[in-house]
Amino acid sequence: MKTQKSRRQFERTLAPHLDELYGAAMRLTRSPADADDVLQEAMARAWAFWERYEEGTNVRAWMHRILFNTFVNGYRRKKREREILTQVHRERVPEPFWSHPEPGVITDQLGDEVQEALASIPDTFRQAIELVDIGGASYRDAADTLGCPVGTIMSRLHRGRRLLGAQLRDYAIEEGYLAAA
Repeated sequence: MKTQKSRRQFERTLAPHLDELYGAAMRLTRSPADADDVLQEAMARAWAFWERYEEGTNVRAWMHRILFNTFVNGYRRKKREREILTQVHRERVPEPFWSHPEPGVITDQLGDEVQEALASIPDTFRQAIELVDIGGASYRDAADTLGCPVGTIMSRLHRGRRLLGAQLRDYAIEEGYLAAA
Protein backbone atom coordinates (compact mmCIF):
# COMPACT_ATOMS: atom_id res chain seq x y z
CA MET A 1 0.00 0.00 0.00
CA LYS A 2 1.40 3.34 -1.05
CA THR A 3 1.45 6.03 1.58
CA GLN A 4 1.39 9.81 1.47
CA LYS A 5 5.09 9.73 2.36
CA SER A 6 5.91 7.60 -0.69
CA ARG A 7 3.85 9.97 -2.89
CA ARG A 8 5.88 12.96 -1.69
CA GLN A 9 9.11 11.02 -2.22
CA PHE A 10 7.97 10.08 -5.76
CA GLU A 11 7.20 13.71 -6.63
CA ARG A 12 10.41 15.01 -5.04
CA THR A 13 12.54 12.41 -6.87
CA LEU A 14 11.02 12.97 -10.30
CA ALA A 15 10.35 16.73 -10.25
CA PRO A 16 13.87 17.72 -11.38
CA HIS A 17 13.54 15.52 -14.48
CA LEU A 18 10.09 16.59 -15.74
CA ASP A 19 11.33 19.25 -18.19
CA GLU A 20 13.86 16.85 -19.67
CA LEU A 21 11.25 14.09 -19.92
CA TYR A 22 8.83 16.48 -21.64
CA GLY A 23 11.56 17.38 -24.14
CA ALA A 24 12.16 13.70 -24.84
CA ALA A 25 8.42 13.15 -25.29
CA MET A 26 8.30 16.09 -27.74
CA ARG A 27 11.14 14.59 -29.79
CA LEU A 28 9.33 11.26 -29.92
CA THR A 29 5.84 12.53 -30.74
CA ARG A 30 6.52 15.89 -32.45
CA SER A 31 3.29 17.19 -30.95
CA PRO A 32 2.75 19.07 -27.67
CA ALA A 33 -0.60 17.37 -27.01
CA ASP A 34 0.79 13.89 -27.70
CA ALA A 35 3.89 14.66 -25.65
CA ASP A 36 1.68 15.62 -22.70
CA ASP A 37 -0.28 12.39 -23.07
CA VAL A 38 2.84 10.19 -23.29
CA LEU A 39 4.47 11.92 -20.32
CA GLN A 40 1.31 11.65 -18.25
CA GLU A 41 0.97 7.95 -19.03
CA ALA A 42 4.66 7.39 -18.27
CA MET A 43 4.26 9.14 -14.92
CA ALA A 44 1.23 6.97 -14.12
CA ARG A 45 3.23 3.84 -14.93
CA ALA A 46 6.17 5.06 -12.87
CA TRP A 47 3.82 5.62 -9.92
CA ALA A 48 2.28 2.17 -10.39
CA PHE A 49 5.74 0.58 -10.21
CA TRP A 50 7.29 3.00 -7.72
CA GLU A 51 7.73 0.28 -5.12
CA ARG A 52 9.97 -1.60 -7.61
CA TYR A 53 12.29 1.37 -8.02
CA GLU A 54 15.49 0.80 -6.09
CA GLU A 55 16.56 3.90 -4.23
CA GLY A 56 20.00 5.09 -5.18
CA THR A 57 19.79 3.86 -8.77
CA ASN A 58 19.54 6.20 -11.77
CA VAL A 59 15.94 7.49 -11.65
CA ARG A 60 16.53 9.58 -14.78
CA ALA A 61 17.41 6.52 -16.88
CA TRP A 62 14.54 4.56 -15.30
CA MET A 63 12.05 7.28 -16.28
CA HIS A 64 13.45 7.63 -19.80
CA ARG A 65 13.04 3.88 -20.30
CA ILE A 66 9.43 4.04 -19.04
CA LEU A 67 8.74 7.05 -21.29
CA PHE A 68 10.22 5.35 -24.37
CA ASN A 69 8.37 2.08 -23.72
CA THR A 70 5.12 4.01 -23.23
CA PHE A 71 5.62 5.76 -26.57
CA VAL A 72 6.44 2.52 -28.41
CA ASN A 73 3.50 0.66 -26.88
CA GLY A 74 1.15 3.51 -27.84
CA TYR A 75 2.54 3.57 -31.37
CA ARG A 76 2.04 -0.17 -31.76
CA ARG A 77 -1.48 0.05 -30.33
CA LYS A 78 -2.41 2.84 -32.76
CA LYS A 79 -0.94 0.88 -35.66
CA ARG A 80 -3.04 -2.18 -34.75
CA GLU A 81 -6.14 0.00 -34.39
CA ARG A 82 -5.55 1.52 -37.85
CA GLU A 83 -5.12 -1.96 -39.36
CA ILE A 84 -8.33 -3.18 -37.72
CA LEU A 85 -10.27 -0.09 -38.78
CA THR A 86 -8.99 -0.43 -42.34
CA GLN A 87 -10.06 -4.07 -42.43
CA VAL A 88 -13.49 -3.27 -40.98
CA HIS A 89 -13.91 -0.43 -43.46
CA ARG A 90 -13.06 -2.73 -46.38
CA GLU A 91 -15.58 -5.31 -45.18
CA ARG A 92 -18.40 -2.78 -44.69
CA VAL A 93 -17.93 -0.42 -47.62
CA PRO A 94 -18.66 -1.98 -51.00
CA GLU A 95 -16.42 -1.25 -53.95
CA PRO A 96 -17.64 1.82 -55.83
CA PHE A 97 -19.26 0.97 -59.14
CA TRP A 98 -16.59 2.88 -61.06
CA SER A 99 -13.62 1.05 -59.51
CA HIS A 100 -13.89 -1.71 -62.11
CA PRO A 101 -15.79 -0.07 -64.94
CA GLU A 102 -17.21 -2.24 -67.67
CA PRO A 103 -17.64 -0.69 -71.09
CA GLY A 104 -21.00 1.02 -71.44
CA VAL A 105 -22.19 0.55 -67.84
CA ILE A 106 -21.54 4.13 -66.82
CA THR A 107 -22.92 5.76 -69.98
CA ASP A 108 -26.12 3.70 -70.37
CA GLN A 109 -28.38 6.48 -69.12
CA LEU A 110 -26.97 9.25 -71.30
CA GLY A 111 -28.69 10.51 -74.42
CA ASP A 112 -27.64 9.20 -77.83
CA GLU A 113 -25.99 12.48 -78.80
CA VAL A 114 -23.89 12.57 -75.63
CA GLN A 115 -22.94 8.90 -76.03
CA GLU A 116 -21.84 9.55 -79.61
CA ALA A 117 -19.81 12.59 -78.55
CA LEU A 118 -18.17 10.58 -75.76
CA ALA A 119 -17.39 7.72 -78.12
CA SER A 120 -15.74 10.11 -80.59
CA ILE A 121 -13.14 11.54 -78.18
CA PRO A 122 -9.89 9.69 -77.39
CA ASP A 123 -10.17 6.90 -74.79
CA THR A 124 -7.92 8.60 -72.22
CA PHE A 125 -10.20 11.65 -72.07
CA ARG A 126 -13.39 9.57 -72.21
CA GLN A 127 -12.31 7.34 -69.29
CA ALA A 128 -11.47 10.35 -67.12
CA ILE A 129 -14.82 12.00 -67.90
CA GLU A 130 -16.76 8.79 -67.27
CA LEU A 131 -15.08 8.20 -63.92
CA VAL A 132 -15.12 11.74 -62.50
CA ASP A 133 -17.94 13.65 -64.20
CA ILE A 134 -20.41 10.84 -64.83
CA GLY A 135 -19.42 8.31 -62.17
CA GLY A 136 -18.71 10.76 -59.36
CA ALA A 137 -15.23 9.42 -58.52
CA SER A 138 -12.71 11.70 -56.86
CA TYR A 139 -9.61 12.72 -58.77
CA ARG A 140 -7.53 10.44 -56.51
CA ASP A 141 -9.80 7.43 -57.10
CA ALA A 142 -9.83 8.03 -60.85
CA ALA A 143 -6.05 8.32 -60.85
CA ASP A 144 -5.74 5.05 -58.92
CA THR A 145 -8.19 3.30 -61.27
CA LEU A 146 -6.42 4.50 -64.40
CA GLY A 147 -2.92 4.16 -62.95
CA CYS A 148 -1.76 7.73 -63.48
CA PRO A 149 -1.05 10.84 -61.37
CA VAL A 150 -3.86 13.11 -60.18
CA GLY A 151 -2.50 15.97 -62.28
CA THR A 152 -2.86 13.84 -65.39
CA ILE A 153 -6.51 13.18 -64.54
CA MET A 154 -7.11 16.91 -64.13
CA SER A 155 -5.45 17.61 -67.48
CA ARG A 156 -7.42 14.86 -69.25
CA LEU A 157 -10.66 16.19 -67.77
CA HIS A 158 -9.95 19.73 -68.93
CA ARG A 159 -9.07 18.67 -72.46
CA GLY A 160 -11.88 16.10 -72.67
CA ARG A 161 -14.48 18.61 -71.47
CA ARG A 162 -13.30 21.09 -74.10
CA LEU A 163 -13.62 18.44 -76.83
CA LEU A 164 -17.09 17.42 -75.61
CA GLY A 165 -18.18 21.05 -75.34
CA ALA A 166 -17.16 21.71 -78.93
CA GLN A 167 -18.96 18.60 -80.20
CA LEU A 168 -22.12 19.16 -78.16
CA ARG A 169 -22.44 22.92 -78.70
CA ASP A 170 -25.04 22.69 -81.50
CA TYR A 171 -27.00 20.05 -79.55
CA ALA A 172 -26.96 22.24 -76.42
CA ILE A 173 -28.28 25.22 -78.39
CA GLU A 174 -30.93 23.04 -80.03
CA GLU A 175 -32.11 21.68 -76.65
CA GLY A 176 -32.08 25.14 -75.02
CA TYR A 177 -29.13 24.57 -72.68
CA LEU A 178 -27.19 27.37 -74.37
CA ALA A 179 -28.41 30.57 -76.00
CA ALA A 180 -27.64 30.93 -79.68
CA ALA A 181 -24.78 33.35 -80.22
